[in-house]
Amino acid sequence: MTISKNAIKYLRSLSLKKFRQKYNNFVVEGDKMARELLALRPDRVEALYALENWLEKAKPELPLPEGKTFAVSEADLAKVSNLSTPNQVLAVVSIPESKLEEQQLRSGLSLYLDGIQDPGNFGAILRVADWFGITCVFCAPTCVDPYNPKAIQASMGAFLRVPVVEEKLENLCRLAPGLPVYGAVLNGDNVFQAALSGQGVIVIGNEGNGISASAEQWLSHRIAIPAAAHGGAESLNAAVATGIICAVFRNQK
Repeated sequence: MTISKNAIKYLRSLSLKKFRQKYNNFVVEGDKMARELLALRPDRVEALYALENWLEKAKPELPLPEGKTFAVSEADLAKVSNLSTPNQVLAVVSIPESKLEEQQLRSGLSLYLDGIQDPGNFGAILRVADWFGITCVFCAPTCVDPYNPKAIQASMGAFLRVPVVEEKLENLCRLAPGLPVYGAVLNGDNVFQAALSGQGVIVIGNEGNGISASAEQWLSHRIAIPAAAHGGAESLNAAVATGIICAVFRNQK
């Protein structure tokens, strides 16, 4: 089929946050993530646009949404793709409802992203959270939209397994008083030597400015990744730092 002009306009609009919020939908592209999406959450697929040969291969293996699956040409897929080189399949997916629950906070380790602006970083952090079994990723209202196409792409499917909730750190702390809140700061205690818990919130700050003053006041523990004596780097990438810190927490006896 040929994608109509109205459908093209709609699909392109989902590259912008205001339209993702308006329609409560976002876009997922690529063979791997589309397959994971259909295998894990086919109920969230609002529409599926794919090349004929992709659909032929997927049909015996995956639950393609009836009445919502459309075979399209490479040219039409290129018109709506957010990728520089369009993939074989594009899905329109509903944004899940998210709510803050005390049990979610107290069930293990969670991350709090305070002003992460780069969508690639956000997606990579979701991937880190998925790898280390982090129960939830909370993010400040100042963060990049979790459903930004670049964030989704960088997450490599982690968005399907790791819930994301937008909330102020203050509200998390008020909901679960006494919960340890670890903040990654430059002048904190050596994370490799600090006493760490298997329960709590790990706060990761903005790429350039670190943790905001409004969030810093809620920290109960200040931790840092020490640099080598001869190291010349000014700081670590936010996603890299998150991976190191999560690994240290998971390595605690």
